[in-house]
Amino acid sequence: MLYSEILLAKKENRKLLAILLDPDKLALQQLSDIGNKIKNSPATHVFIGGSSFEGNHLDELILEFKKLLDIPILLFPGNPSQISAQADGILFLMLLSGRNPKYLIEHQVNAVPILAKTELEIISTGYVLIESGSETAVERVSETKPLARNNSDYVAQTAKAGEYLGNKLIYLEAGSGAKNAVPLEMIQKVSKILTLPLLVGGGIRSKKQIDEAFENGADIVVIGTAFENDLTFFE
Repeated sequence: MLYSEILLAKKENRKLLAILLDPDKLALQQLSDIGNKIKNSPATHVFIGGSSFEGNHLDELILEFKKLLDIPILLFPGNPSQISAQADGILFLMLLSGRNPKYLIEHQVNAVPILAKTELEIISTGYVLIESGSETAVERVSETKPLARNNSDYVAQTAKAGEYLGNKLIYLEAGSGAKNAVPLEMIQKVSKILTLPLLVGGGIRSKKQIDEAFENGADIVVIGTAFENDLTFFE
């Protein structure tokens, strides 16, 4: 079970690293090279999804990656059209930081009949978007505002509410291509209030930033744009 393994890693203080790939930016002819770079990186998981992807080659992409990789592939969907039965699991996202009903419950309801036809492991994930210095795709597509980066107390309350609601993971996200990463003091505060595994992503562009996120309480760090822009990021 994917979630059981994440819980065990947290208990043993083993830090995990996920590479987030936007299917909009993936061409099938690139996959071999990308797969080999991931294979030789410290990545423990691959997340696949994007804010606005509506293509029809998701199954094909995942099947190709499965030939190349032996780490779990989880969906990180922006909407129900991004669900593929070929993945190992899905982060079933609830946008805790927003008040748009589409991203709090409507997309989730619409996903149920699609998920019923799969054997995906469903991991309920509270998603908290943090202000990053520029408008991100998540903000634009979800039509919601991120939480202020200087209000760690409110972000911690929001994360804890997600835990009380039954989420299994909390994801602090600055957004794809964010100008600024989630503040370290915020990661620390949220980590201390939660008993759940904490994911942190967005705006992380260096090994030092990955280490700092881990040191301040992140259980899983997610790297997306930095790897997409430079496949030698981990070398």
